[in-house]
Amino acid sequence: MKGIKTLGKYFFYCGIEKEEYNAVKKDAYVSNFVLWRILHYVMAFSFLLLFFASFFNDILGANRYFYVALLGYAIVAIIFFSFLRKDSIVAQFIIYLSITLLMLFGCLITRNNPTVPAASFIAILLITPMFMIDKPFFMTIDLCFASSFFLIWMYHIKPYNIWRIDVSNVVPFTLVSILINIISNSIRIKEFVLRREINIQKDMDELTGLKNKGALTRAINKYLADKTSTKGLMFMLDIDRFKAINDTYGHDIGDFVIAQLGHFLGEHFTHQEIVGRFGGDEFIVFIKNTDDKQEAREIAESIVKGASDFIKLPEDSKKVSVSIGIAIYRGEENNYSEIFKKADTALYSSKASSTERFFIYE
Repeated sequence: MKGIKTLGKYFFYCGIEKEEYNAVKKDAYVSNFVLWRILHYVMAFSFLLLFFASFFNDILGANRYFYVALLGYAIVAIIFFSFLRKDSIVAQFIIYLSITLLMLFGCLITRNNPTVPAASFIAILLITPMFMIDKPFFMTIDLCFASSFFLIWMYHIKPYNIWRIDVSNVVPFTLVSILINIISNSIRIKEFVLRREINIQKDMDELTGLKNKGALTRAINKYLADKTSTKGLMFMLDIDRFKAINDTYGHDIGDFVIAQLGHFLGEHFTHQEIVGRFGGDEFIVFIKNTDDKQEAREIAESIVKGASDFIKLPEDSKKVSVSIGIAIYRGEENNYSEIFKKADTALYSSKASSTERFFIYE
């Protein structure tokens, strides 16, 4: 039972856990997209050469119209790849279709010389699955379909003794190809997992588990660079009298307070918000796709109240408070620094006030 479960994990999730696979699936799709965009250019050039060569070789001439069809397909695929997103499921479908057509091409080459055991088809059968990162289950279906189609077709074309040799070759090589696909997918998908873990560690603030300053800067700059993104709210907050907390209770408690605030913010903002620790006791929250002042006030109030309730000090009677500076983005700022300055100015105004715990930059 354990062996079946392990085998199933390799067939459906490349040997890793489902959650890990889903986390890096888009990275795999992007890798496929980049590679096969190049391979479609290679296909177009190769079939163009075969088309011209077919006028000088009778064997190639038998497949002339197929070369034209594949050349046309490769050109259409290249056009599609110019418009599709790199992680598009449609791009994945086109890649599988391309692999299937290449195997059909191998069938045609074998058909041209029916008295010789298949070699080209087997070569394509073994090579093409190595250039595709996806659940091996899908490639297994494609390989089994292609091999069955080949054997059924060649049964009516090749002499029986040659066809029997093909069967004895195609069946084991199909199994080998499936195994190669499973192994190559497992190795490459684990590289994505490792790369993702390294990136998370590089971008994560160790004390809070949120984004660090570098990750915050990149994420917000990426959002601001998107011409379709013209609304946003930046909240910059810090802990009031944080030095006094360190001096009174020690730096361990100070770190614990920062960690608690980070934990609160991480639980409070669970959608598409950009949340992180800027440094020291300063945090940033960036809300996308809104520039509503009233919503900004409501969010700020929820942070002020939530942080005070959530963060605990050794003395239960003591409460931690935060001050917040808010900058509203309406498509005017070009980068993180410009909107950060406004939020920082608003934060100073908030800290200078004895009554207001948040302030909106005007």
